[in-house]
Amino acid sequence: MSKVAMITGGAQGIGAEIARHLSKKGFDIAVADLQQQEPKAQDIVAEVESAGQKAVFIPVDVTDQAGVAKAVNDAAIQLGGFDVMVNNAGVAKVDKFEDIKPDDLEFSFKINVFGVIYGTQAAAKKFKELGVPGKIINASSIAGMRAFPVWATYSATKAAVISVTQAAANEFAPDHITVNAYAPGVVGTTGMWDEIDKKMSDINGKPLGQNKKDFIGTIPLGRTVEPNDIANIVEFLASPQADFITGQAYAVDGGGLL
Repeated sequence: MSKVAMITGGAQGIGAEIARHLSKKGFDIAVADLQQQEPKAQDIVAEVESAGQKAVFIPVDVTDQAGVAKAVNDAAIQLGGFDVMVNNAGVAKVDKFEDIKPDDLEFSFKINVFGVIYGTQAAAKKFKELGVPGKIINASSIAGMRAFPVWATYSATKAAVISVTQAAANEFAPDHITVNAYAPGVVGTTGMWDEIDKKMSDINGKPLGQNKKDFIGTIPLGRTVEPNDIANIVEFLASPQADFITGQAYAVDGGGLL
């Protein structure tokens, strides 16, 4: 019988790649994302179905606690179970420290931290209801392990995710629910690097493109992260091979934090 995984922010990017990986490992997939992301989400649903698994789109705003609980319940009903929750949805705000605004703080924390907490609460409640030794997998970042310039807000939210993951892992261990996190470096296929490079250029005066080049030069394995790299660690954490692992945050950064 197939297991069921729900992935927030699953309509594109890293979330979509996680959906592809888990579907190939026999998971039925709930692609959870904002309502306006439905066209992209349906493309992922079609990909999952082509892999021979069931899939549904579940609209959700991760900043809405009741809405997240409903989304988890809907996924469990529509797919006939619930085994893995991937709290992947997130935003990355890049700003010089003195330019950080209250609205930016609120927006980032609501999605990156509140969303993870709401997803963890809803998943744990459903696992207990079903009597399932479920797995919760949260999106952190290497910025949560070591803060970076122009990433103060983002770094703070991702550090909070690690603390939330550890606390939840302790609380839910008696119910055999594991809680872990993945912490990617900067993903090379997103536009985030262009924004980081421009902000850093404003600070240190280096020409555009130089800060990105310099950063890649600090990565021992010589490249930025790809969505596939992140999906690989999530696939492992969702597998039986990770049954005795909880409260951990795994850097996926080519050795950049060394």
